[in-house]
Amino acid sequence: MSTSSSVQPLFAPFTAGPLHLKNRIVMAPMTRGFSPEGVPGPDVAAYYRRRAENSVGLIVTEGTVIDHPEASNQPSVPHFHGEAALAGWARVVEDVHAAGGKIVPQIWHMGTHGDVNHFTQEDINGLIQRFAEAAAAAQRIGFDGIELHGAHGYLIDQFLWEQTNARTDAYGGSMLARTRFAAEVVAACREAVGPDFPIILRLSQWKSSDYTAKLAPTPELLGEFLAPLTEAGVDLFHCSTRRFWEPEFEGSSLNFAGWVKKLTGKPTITVGSVGLDSEFTRLFAEGQGAEREGIDRLLERLEQGEFDLVAVGRALLQDPAWAAKVREGRTDELQPFGAEALQTLH
Repeated sequence: MSTSSSVQPLFAPFTAGPLHLKNRIVMAPMTRGFSPEGVPGPDVAAYYRRRAENSVGLIVTEGTVIDHPEASNQPSVPHFHGEAALAGWARVVEDVHAAGGKIVPQIWHMGTHGDVNHFTQEDINGLIQRFAEAAAAAQRIGFDGIELHGAHGYLIDQFLWEQTNARTDAYGGSMLARTRFAAEVVAACREAVGPDFPIILRLSQWKSSDYTAKLAPTPELLGEFLAPLTEAGVDLFHCSTRRFWEPEFEGSSLNFAGWVKKLTGKPTITVGSVGLDSEFTRLFAEGQGAEREGIDRLLERLEQGEFDLVAVGRALLQDPAWAAKVREGRTDELQPFGAEALQTLH
């Protein structure tokens, strides 16, 4: 079926190095917790396949944890290690590819309670190695790349943020030093997978514990922060915000993804309440859903080149056919988001 001309920018093909996507729509990573003992089953594979069948260009899986004792304390969060879990992910990849989709796992460590100041160099070396092993496993079982979760106050982000990193060694004390752990993780993953396997890094200024936080309060500092990550081998940056339309810094309309693209020259993914009228924090604070919202502002900014890809979260969680309906102009069929959608792998 043809694409409505009004949404054409969202359905234009995209290429970045070895990554070739049929359109600009990304399924945002969303923790689901339907993998008993960390093993994703056929229901998880079918959940992702439904989005691939309905025109999503790239799926980023829910966070899936590395092989480390502190990586997760939630028994139904999927693992990215061990024979059973990796076999489950191989089935997911097979199903998504059969439906014509592309998929990357979000590689995750939930972080420590409080801060990262207690880690020894041996601890850090071990963590870096575990991320690299996960990257190699993703390549081995057929994923189309990886996303490293460096946002929202989890482990990599705990090293990045001055409130959780008070180290006085080479991993702390300045913005540049605080990027060292993240850059070493990226570099180790790059070494493990070679030059032609896409690495996405998800970043956020805000934290789960502080929505007003900023890793870098000015564009100049943001540029300083991003440079070593780009050099280490990041191909795309996934720039997490709560509301994609909000400017990141005073004096410019560019959002976070816009600034990151401008400063690095790398493609960026924007995200934050796409297609809905309220941010996701209402869901957790008040158990609230969200009504549909038009995407005209999004399309205009995408067409202008402010960012390259658009991650859709709750709208796709509620409605697996969201992308197909938008492509075909069936916007009257789009469903508002209800909190009950979290209770099932619809």
